[in-house]
Amino acid sequence: MSAPAYGVLRPVTPLASVLLAENPSPMTLDGTNTWVLRAPGEESCVVVDPGEEDDTHLRRVAAQGPVELVLLTHRHHDHAGGARRFAELTGAPVRALDRSLVLGSEALGDGDVVAAAGVELRVVATPGHTSDSLSFLLAGPDAGPAVLTGDTILGRGTTVIAHPDGALGPYLDSLRRLTELAPATAVLPGHGPELPDAHTVATAYLAHREERLEQVRDALARLGADATPREVVEVVYADVDQVLWPAAELSVRAQLDHLRGA
Repeated sequence: MSAPAYGVLRPVTPLASVLLAENPSPMTLDGTNTWVLRAPGEESCVVVDPGEEDDTHLRRVAAQGPVELVLLTHRHHDHAGGARRFAELTGAPVRALDRSLVLGSEALGDGDVVAAAGVELRVVATPGHTSDSLSFLLAGPDAGPAVLTGDTILGRGTTVIAHPDGALGPYLDSLRRLTELAPATAVLPGHGPELPDAHTVATAYLAHREERLEQVRDALARLGADATPREVVEVVYADVDQVLWPAAELSVRAQLDHLRGA
């Protein structure tokens, strides 16, 4: 589907709407998805990932309020960089796994349940992209299951393992957790369009990672066990736009650590 217009709140499910931040790039795709959650008939809302410190976007999101609570999927600036400013604009507390990002409330942990604006969110720890990555299972009245995945699963393409903070082993475990979600659990990602089924896409992500690992093994066999990450990228990602090679190198570093038992 086509990307939503910048600055326009687009309903996606009965409980979730998205405001696309105007920060497109090879890493952010069309931009960061800021999610606005509320049950039908509720005035207040929960905001997930307010985005960068872009006052225009933050004010657009704040105008969807009153904002009862802000949740962060992970620490990267395109998701969390504007959280402090957004809290100033709205007076809403900010919760995240990383305690340094928490404002006016408590840190989140795996299995926590957060209820606000007529919706309920269960916290699922999904480390790998970063060590503090979380997903949120969304439930509420008259709505099917959905999961907000941040950068653990994207709406288009695959994510980067942000080595050294990110790690491949935990990421594979996180994907396995997401394959166990109920059938037809919609994916509400941090970038790109929503997807209809978390199990299907998480299974495909796992297959992709296994394929990349095999390619890295083959590259090491050709280049030698001491090959540098950049040398491996030039072989494994030869068909990928070179603008993405620095990001690919982060994932390769994570793959090499995984294979070498680091």
